[in-house]
Amino acid sequence: MSYVNIDVTLRDGGYRNNFDFELDYALAHAQLSVEAGFDWIEVAYRNGPFKPVSHPGLTGRGDDEFISAVADVVGPEHVGLILHSKNIAAGDILAMYKAGARLLRICMSAARPGADFDNIARAKDAGFTVCANLTRVSQMDTRAIFESVVGAADAGVDTVYLADSNGSLHPEQITQLTTFVNSIAPSAVGLHAHNNLGLALSNSIAAVGAGATWIDSSFLGMGKGPGNLCSEQWIAYLNRAEPIARYDLGTALHLADLLSTRVPESAQSMPLPDLVLGHFDLPVEARSSILRKDHREVVLAAHTLSLSAA
Repeated sequence: MSYVNIDVTLRDGGYRNNFDFELDYALAHAQLSVEAGFDWIEVAYRNGPFKPVSHPGLTGRGDDEFISAVADVVGPEHVGLILHSKNIAAGDILAMYKAGARLLRICMSAARPGADFDNIARAKDAGFTVCANLTRVSQMDTRAIFESVVGAADAGVDTVYLADSNGSLHPEQITQLTTFVNSIAPSAVGLHAHNNLGLALSNSIAAVGAGATWIDSSFLGMGKGPGNLCSEQWIAYLNRAEPIARYDLGTALHLADLLSTRVPESAQSMPLPDLVLGHFDLPVEARSSILRKDHREVVLAAHTLSLSAA
């Protein structure tokens, strides 16, 4: 089986360092990632994440100059960006394409699905390979998933992504969701896993077992909260699972080591509050609402918050 692998370190990892990667590191990262066998490097958010952050760095802005710099190093066929429709202006999609990006991922919003569908269509018209990311899919009911998938398909989407943004899903749920989306989507299906419960690898294996062919990961697992599926671990798994490996584990490990040396915030960790958030299917933005001195009080606060959100 052939999979499409997206390296999301520069974008999702940006939650750890306010997206403040140095340009020379970002370019070296992109080049080594492609050499390791990654199909796409998701280099940035376009105009910031969903929740605004103060003075985001290079990979939180996705400026045209940065896109062009990465495309000059690895080629446009490896350069991707992600966006929230509320953050972009009318000319942004075409500008990103002209700058050298060829993959565009659109985070689906329950509040503004029409704008997302319109942007999928615009991106397809511009020439992009387009993904629709069902963010916080663990909190979507079956009807909302169905409507999002059908609407994205009608707009011409290439891949529908299940984004376990809260890191709360387990392999059986991933199998069910992947099977369901596969049954209604004419497009490919992908998984963006978070590791709150330590299940990112298990969930990714379950997803591909159920028919997903696109998988996200980040080096050292660097990402929001406790992070994502670990790229070098995923590469090692694929090299064991596939009869003919096309991934360079040595280069992947070299990149992981370079990241740990150049970006201190990349250090792997499992903050206990994030484990609790995953258990109760709460977003990372809820972390400040549950912090207490006693971990037993943290769990109680999260439980109370989950009941109020239900």
